[in-house]
Amino acid sequence: MIKLPGVLLLVPALMLALVLAEGLARQFLLRRPYDWRAGAASLGDAVGRRIVDGAVLGSVVPLATWAFHHRLATIPIDGLLGVAALFLAEEFVYYGYHRAAHRVRWFWASHAVHHSPNELTLATALRLGWTGRFTGTTLFFLPLVWIGFPPLAVGAALAFNLFYQFWLHATWIPKLGPLEWIFNTPSHHRVHHGSNPEYLDCNYGGVLIVFDRLFGSFVAERADLPPRYGLTTPLHSHNPVFIAIHEWLNLARDLRASGSAAQALQILFGPPPQAATSAVGAASASKRSNPV
Repeated sequence: MIKLPGVLLLVPALMLALVLAEGLARQFLLRRPYDWRAGAASLGDAVGRRIVDGAVLGSVVPLATWAFHHRLATIPIDGLLGVAALFLAEEFVYYGYHRAAHRVRWFWASHAVHHSPNELTLATALRLGWTGRFTGTTLFFLPLVWIGFPPLAVGAALAFNLFYQFWLHATWIPKLGPLEWIFNTPSHHRVHHGSNPEYLDCNYGGVLIVFDRLFGSFVAERADLPPRYGLTTPLHSHNPVFIAIHEWLNLARDLRASGSAAQALQILFGPPPQAATSAVGAASASKRSNPV
């Protein structure tokens, strides 16, 4: 039996091996250019995130402990029903968090890092930014602990969710037929990473796509509209530090230019600048429906 520390080392090693394999296959087998510097920047971002998360982990544990101590009930996860309940609850909360990360600029300042690569590769899955805990993303998941799920189980469910999304960043996987109706797939995630006006701010699900379909945020990939990856204003940098803070710099600039407290609050908690483009694209495309 593989001990837990061994698994924790095996997973990132496997991900790095797949990232390298994809780059080599694209460069030497398919004879297509691969941005190795962007891949290295994503790896640098991942290392930096581990360092930052380790430094602030102590601020998260007390909150989770307090929430579980004051929980409303105890939900056992020693059976299939409890595991399924945790999976669906975490998926619903992740959908809400991910939608807020695109629609609220305070959260977008951190999440923009993940959308900064100008091409979509498996390495993109490693680029998640350094300031997620700082923005308060943990608070989205604390209610799961408060209603009765054990903190470690909630953390494991979120880790599974993020690990599942690794393969979604492969552009070479085609549509997957009936699975597209229920699960988040590479096709749906290509749309999510598209900066085309018609593709902005959609497909927020982690493992499932059902909440996007239920709440009107689903957009299908179109054969006539290849996704254009990256931010609406492309970021041309391979510096992990600048990548991690670039949107915070933009936010600070806009806050300095604000003329009142009300305007500053609107900048902080209103939609990011690209939301205007998203609205125009949604109106012109009218594609937020359920076709696969």
